Amino acid sequence: MYESFYKLHSKPFQLSPDARFFYNSRGHKRAMSYLRYGITQGEGFIVIMGDIGTGKTTLVQNMFDHLLEDNLVAAKIVTTQLEADDMLRMVSSAFGLRHEGLDKTSLLKALEAFFVKQTRAGKRVLLVVDEVQNIPLKSLEELRMLSNFQIGGVALLQIFLLGQREFVKTLQADGLEQLRQRVIASYYLKALERDEVQGYIDHRLQSSGWKNDPEFDVSAYDEIYDYTAGTPRRINTLCDRLMLFGYLEEIHKIDASVVKAVTTELRGEITYAPEGEGEEVVSRRDNKVSQKMVDVEQRLCVLEEKVEELEGGVKSHKSKLSGLWPSS
Repeated sequence: MYESFYKLHSKPFQLSPDARFFYNSRGHKRAMSYLRYGITQGEGFIVIMGDIGTGKTTLVQNMFDHLLEDNLVAAKIVTTQLEADDMLRMVSSAFGLRHEGLDKTSLLKALEAFFVKQTRAGKRVLLVVDEVQNIPLKSLEELRMLSNFQIGGVALLQIFLLGQREFVKTLQADGLEQLRQRVIASYYLKALERDEVQGYIDHRLQSSGWKNDPEFDVSAYDEIYDYTAGTPRRINTLCDRLMLFGYLEEIHKIDASVVKAVTTELRGEITYAPEGEGEEVVSRRDNKVSQKMVDVEQRLCVLEEKVEELEGGVKSHKSKLSGLWPSS
């Protein structure tokens, strides 16, 4: 959509994690140092925590992309409320092992045999567990048991745990003392500082072929920080909408007034509401449903005109699109 208008080769502010857009902020640089340190140790747990959207997953993806060691076998799992046996099955699946229909004993034996085989082949095994705050205590205990596997005094598995703030409380739970003793490093990843927001935005734009179109005025960066508090995912959401707004309005310079116009629009949509505004947004949104539908239809008309201009001669799809929206 706006990529063609601004002559970009990719979408710069997608929400899905992508190591191509990794920005080495002060916090991310330090977290990466902890991860690299952990790899050199080859044992125990490395814990990286942070609030939603601070870039923990992208951080690890970037690390994977820069692992040049041929002797490292790495796998990653994203957890939900997995019970102990399901956790073992997911770990087995991540390493490409058979797991269907096996009981816990068989799963453990298969995993240990795999780890021993890799170690004897001169390889080290790394498991990354994302969204670890969702894991029940019994499943965490299973991960600790996996970290017990050794041969000749050498650990067969190293584990990275990535989670949100509430995982701190989980680690303090009774019965996890042995796991806590195996944590060799931990780091809490915070949001970007105000002076890092411009670098983050410019980096993502440049990674998508940006040639200063649209131009971001200095005043825009402060407004973006004020709305997002420096959280990368929220910056992506806002900047994506800024780019769309600029495309619709044929704007080639984004300043504070443009950011304010878009954030005002976002505050009227519950899906983009900043924390703490939920009830107010719901009430306001209930009173503006009809007007929002009119606005959507107007924007659809503008989009159709843009498609015809950019792609040349494309037949109008207005009749098809209008059927997707209920009449106001």
